[in-house]
Amino acid sequence: MNRLHDIFLTALAPAIWGSTYLVATETLPAGYPITLAALRALPAGLLLLAWTRILPSGVWLWRSLVLGALNFSVFWVLLYVAAYRLPGGVAATLGSVQALLVILLSRPLLGTPIRAIAVALSLAGVGGVALLVLGPDAALDPWGMLAAVAGAASMAAGTVLTRRWPAPVPALGLAAWQLTAGGLLLLPLAWITEPALPRLDATNIGGLLWLTLAGAAITYWLWFRGLARLEPAAASMLGLASPVTAVILGWAWLGQSLNGVQLAGMAIVLASVVAGQLSHRPRPGGSGAHVAVRPRWPLRGQRPAMLRAPAPVPAVPADRAGS
Repeated sequence: MNRLHDIFLTALAPAIWGSTYLVATETLPAGYPITLAALRALPAGLLLLAWTRILPSGVWLWRSLVLGALNFSVFWVLLYVAAYRLPGGVAATLGSVQALLVILLSRPLLGTPIRAIAVALSLAGVGGVALLVLGPDAALDPWGMLAAVAGAASMAAGTVLTRRWPAPVPALGLAAWQLTAGGLLLLPLAWITEPALPRLDATNIGGLLWLTLAGAAITYWLWFRGLARLEPAAASMLGLASPVTAVILGWAWLGQSLNGVQLAGMAIVLASVVAGQLSHRPRPGGSGAHVAVRPRWPLRGQRPAMLRAPAPVPAVPADRAGS
């Protein structure tokens, strides 16, 4: 039951991410992708930092930058490049190879064996996404395709490294560190490459608040929480829920068509996701399952136990030393 609970909460993250396209196109000004990405990541990170009151130190200063770059800065920039150069269906299909890349990267970085069933399910998921979102008039731009695959590889690497480097803080603190680092890395790039953002109206602010609070702060907390409890390959399969949500929202809110081929693709995606969770289910008493360390949530302003100095050991009275 605990694993089902973890799977459900982790799957909420990509399901909510599926609303990004609808919210961005319907509520935010066009032409400022990097600026809006920075305004999505940095406020979310600072908000979580203010809540947790735990700052990274030691090796986690550079690890936060690396993970923030892979999971946010590099990933979002390449995602927007792909979105500008490719039809949405092509970009989504190429981006869905992330689950396969996680499987491949987990071998050298985590020592996880590459299982044929996991590879087959990830390829089935890619095929399902292609049926779901790929149109017959899809144009293939080489640079856009490269950006889409590179973006998927960036987040795949961030996903695996997040598991390789267990954080000394709960998932909320880790999300705070990575979002802040990713937002700080995006700011200078936005300042150099994009014009100043126009004055935002109430609709713009509402969309940005959704992407910041629900689409970043909450979802990445759920995502990093899931990565600490589930196999990276199993968690990455849940990412296929994102294009499913996007298509359903487009049909429900924008009146976009949903035909039989798309429904078949949706069924394949969902079946692949479910089968992926079953194939990574830990065996009772098995030694191959990873046991996640779940740090206790500290009080606000309190440093986690592993970051505090150990308590002094009380001295043993002399008259009892030999007992």
